[in-house]
Amino acid sequence: MKLSLSSNRKAILLFLSFLLLLFCMCASIVYGYTDTSWKMAWDAFFHFNGSNEHIIIQNVRLPRSVIASVVGACLALSGALMQAITKNPLASPSVFGINAGAGFFIVLAFSLFSVNSLQAFTWIAFAGAAFAAMLVYMISSLGSDGLTPVKLTLAGAAVAALFSSLTQGLLVLNEAALDQVLFWLAGSVQGRKMEVMTAVLPYILIGLVICTIIASKLNVLVMGEEVAKSLGLKVGTVKFFAACAVIFFAGGAVAAAGPIAFIGVVVPHIAKYVAGNDYRWILPFCAVFGGILLVAADIGARFIVMPEEVPVGVMTAIIGTPFFVYIARKGVRAS
Repeated sequence: MKLSLSSNRKAILLFLSFLLLLFCMCASIVYGYTDTSWKMAWDAFFHFNGSNEHIIIQNVRLPRSVIASVVGACLALSGALMQAITKNPLASPSVFGINAGAGFFIVLAFSLFSVNSLQAFTWIAFAGAAFAAMLVYMISSLGSDGLTPVKLTLAGAAVAALFSSLTQGLLVLNEAALDQVLFWLAGSVQGRKMEVMTAVLPYILIGLVICTIIASKLNVLVMGEEVAKSLGLKVGTVKFFAACAVIFFAGGAVAAAGPIAFIGVVVPHIAKYVAGNDYRWILPFCAVFGGILLVAADIGARFIVMPEEVPVGVMTAIIGTPFFVYIARKGVRAS
């Protein structure tokens, strides 16, 4: 079931959703273990006095809020693109093997090369995510029939299982690595600095450009490959660029915050409920809704076991698991 909204109403709803995202980001800046207020947050930016609270707001909470919103948007966009090109309602970066590839590269770097800096982890995670996605694409493209939704999904599942098994093997052999990277493997935006986001921002911007170009073409693609080809659409080219955008979005997100699951599954379905089948609207709604969901989950993660924090990946799993089961059961009934 989908809402039937005119373009004007969709634009208004998108704008209101964006305002909600900004409000959630502001709330992320204000609320946390250190007691601060909205006025204190305002003063931290416009009347900075060097106090501990002002430093925390500027140097800790602001980057965390920005990174959470961007990562949530990227994961949602990558999920929407994957569901479009695979025609699989459960497709997400974890199915694509990106999370597993990034995690394996991190553990490998720490275990064999003693890499332990956050900046290095960022680039290594991005490289692992990109490598996993490219490996899935190449494997699924083999054969005379080329890239198909079934082959892409199976290749992603196989690569994810491979990297997950290798990661577990390395962690068994090196318990120190487990202690160091466990929080990152659970998915978290805690302690991330703005440099982490600026490092992957160029790739995310490239992904946004690709989305803008192929959005209308995805509307034709989801009608079926035969129909799309009969209408003159270069299906292989569209899928290739969509896969590239997935690499940039999901790879950048995993590099910045670790493997966070379920955002890429949940948000595209919510966006489709609001926007219908038009990807020119689905993708913008995914970006905004994804940011809202992850920022809200990060705020909640701060209060569950205060003064400790739950990794935001655990929060998204709590939110996303029931929805995942619902979509899976709905798909089974539909088949």
